[in-house]
Amino acid sequence: MSKPKGFEKPSGVRDYLPFAVDKLRAIEGRVLDCMAGWGYRQIMTPTMEYYDTVGVASSTSDQKLFKLLNNRGTTMVLRSDMTAPIARVVASLLKEEPLPLRLSYHANVFRAIEEEAGREAEFFQTGVELVGDDSPDADAEVIALAVASLQAAGVKSFKIAVGHVGFLNGLLEDAVPGREDIQEALKAGLLHRDFVGYRETLAQLSLSSEQRDELEGILRLRGGKEICGQALELSGNSLAQSSVRHLSQVWDALEDFGVAEHVMIDLTMIGDFSYYTGMTFEGYAAELGFPVCSGGRYDNLLQQFGRPAPATGFSLKTNRILDGVGGLESEPELPVVLQYDAPNRKQAFAEAERLRGEGRSVLMRRAEGPEDLLSAPDSARKAGPLGPAYGDILTFVSF
Repeated sequence: MSKPKGFEKPSGVRDYLPFAVDKLRAIEGRVLDCMAGWGYRQIMTPTMEYYDTVGVASSTSDQKLFKLLNNRGTTMVLRSDMTAPIARVVASLLKEEPLPLRLSYHANVFRAIEEEAGREAEFFQTGVELVGDDSPDADAEVIALAVASLQAAGVKSFKIAVGHVGFLNGLLEDAVPGREDIQEALKAGLLHRDFVGYRETLAQLSLSSEQRDELEGILRLRGGKEICGQALELSGNSLAQSSVRHLSQVWDALEDFGVAEHVMIDLTMIGDFSYYTGMTFEGYAAELGFPVCSGGRYDNLLQQFGRPAPATGFSLKTNRILDGVGGLESEPELPVVLQYDAPNRKQAFAEAERLRGEGRSVLMRRAEGPEDLLSAPDSARKAGPLGPAYGDILTFVSF
């Protein structure tokens, strides 16, 4: 393998130039402010965690983790999501805090599979975790907050699809009991939205017409609250029935939140994380074919850290919003150029301090003669990859 050149960086990671950072910070700030308005307090966790704790508990498969050894030979991982690290904190540093807990975060996470798929191996997420409340209202709260957060991030047109892991598990167990291999194959088709492959898998199975109708019927279960009634008729399995009733209660709460217009029920959606135990959802922006947010209920994760508790939450795919969604435009205030000569330096420095005290950005520039002075018209400003170099010009000279 050839030695990398000095300007090269590893595949799957990127540099963020100032204009991108400005927009990223604007999205981050507005979203976190939105979450704070709902009572969520921000938390930060280490970039590195122990493999045997957070790495094992994470929903990310082993081959997708970035692993490294510390100087004692202990296997470490770069965090692949924020849910498992926050579960660790809730069960340790916050173990005496009464539930429910509402926590928010903005962090970079790492997944090796993103590099293999031609996507980013390091990316940003902004999200929340609501720990200690298993009610439909809690699920509705995180969905409603996801709607508000997408709006705060500048995403104007989007739809959130809500499903339930329990419904699919109950339906499959009722239709093909004990056939875990078949159940997993059918789940894989739904997970990857490969409905053609799903039907092909069904065609290869020896099923009764009733079983086939039941399993094909799930593909039609997408729409508004009326889908809950159709789902109750499709399967009599107790788990499937209770899951649909839970979703119906979540929908009622979403209507009271005033956000149901942004939501649809999609019972073909199962979520791609193994720790989801109930409601799951994904948000899609009109400009992108990839989800811009995802979340769901994970009631079994906390017990792996010794503090059993129900939990639900979501994360925004901040990079996708940054790169692919128009809407929030970051227009940072350009710095003032304050140019001066030697006799007026003290006065210029005092004016610069005053402007900075007002929150302005100031560039200092010493001029030795008239030929060194910058001109005021916009056409004279140098614009490159970093954007315009400066805004207003203030001049303190005697010549």
